[in-house]
Parts: sequence; structure tokens; C-alpha cells
Amino acid sequence: MTTRRTGLREQKKQATREALRAAALRLALERGPDNVRVDDIAEAAGVSPRTYNNYFSSREQAIVAAVAGEREARVAAAVIDRPDGVGLADAVVEAVVDQYTASDAPGQEALLLITTRPALRDAFIDTTTAIERPLTEAIAQRLGDDDPHTARVLAASVTAAVRVAIEQWLRTTVSSFTAGGLVVPSGSLPDLLRATLAPLTPALDAAEQRALRHRHR
Repeated sequence: MTTRRTGLREQKKQATREALRAAALRLALERGPDNVRVDDIAEAAGVSPRTYNNYFSSREQAIVAAVAGEREARVAAAVIDRPDGVGLADAVVEAVVDQYTASDAPGQEALLLITTRPALRDAFIDTTTAIERPLTEAIAQRLGDDDPHTARVLAASVTAAVRVAIEQWLRTTVSSFTAGGLVVPSGSLPDLLRATLAPLTPALDAAEQRALRHRHR
């Protein structure tokens, strides 16, 4: 019974989070982010401002959360789900690229909103930090290694590489607005992600080989 109650509580929390971020993005698109208050988002989601503050620390965080979703969890799950025959480096790179270019990537209106507001750009870039912890666990599981540092260092490095790619992608997108206000991205996000992650391949390969040697001792 306790497990069931815990599960229902987590489902309710997830539903509240989703309602808040959906309301935040909708109101920001309708009114402009500067005209949206935390109280407005909370009211639109049917919760109190106090409840809102349990989930997000600012309106910008809630708005970009509607775009970023639970990407960090999906990246980690994708790394774990890659077949055993796929090397760790390929598993990590493909998981990151797939999840950052998935079909639920930000639409034109949301992308325009984020790229034209410095506070939203910064908040969107900051969402990359959420990758580190779940990715640490995913890499540790793939390695099956009891070294407490390797997975964490690798995950932190991947997170930094993703951040660099997102920063570059947003800069090129901002500089690529047409006169009509449309976004014409001049940089390929998949290519940028692969380029920034490429220097980490030797470290990921080396960690995997080390873990294999330990398992066969």
C-alpha cells in the first residue's frame, strides 16, 4: 500500500509540473514573457503560487522547462537501452543527439521566444546541467564499475560539451532571423553536438576498456 501511495504521489507531482510548464509557455507566447507573473502561471495551472515555488524558481525556468521537458531522463534511459554491442561512446553520443533533435523539439514560436530573450536563452542553456546526475548513473550502469569517480567525471564532461553546443547553436540561430521574424538556423544542432562530444570519445572508450579488463580478471 505504501508503494502504491508513493507512486500516486509521484504521478500527481509530475502532472503538476507538466501543467505548470505548459501554462508558462502558453502564457508567454500569448502575452510575452515580460507580461507573465508567477501568480498568473500558478492560476492557469490551478495551483497556488506557493506550490509553484516548489517546482520552479522563476518564470523563465518554467517556460524553458516546457521546451526541455524531461530530456535528462530520456538521455540517460537511451544510454542504458542501447544494445550491449554498441560502445559507450556511440551510446552516449547517439542518445544525446537523438533526444536533442527529437520530434518534440521546440516549435518555431517557442524557439523564436527563447532565442530573442536573453533571460530565456540563459535559462535554456542552464537546463543542460540536469543531464549530469542521471547520466552519471547511466554510465556507471553501462560500465558496471565500482570506481566512484569515472562515471561522474565522464558525465560532467558530456554535460559541458552539450552546453557548448547549445550555446553555439543559439548564437547562430539568433543571428539568422529573417526580416519577417522567422528563424532560419544556420548551424546544424546534430553536427554541433557531435563536434563538441567528439573529443570525449577517447575517454569514454578508455573507461569502457578499463571496465572490461576489471570484469575479466
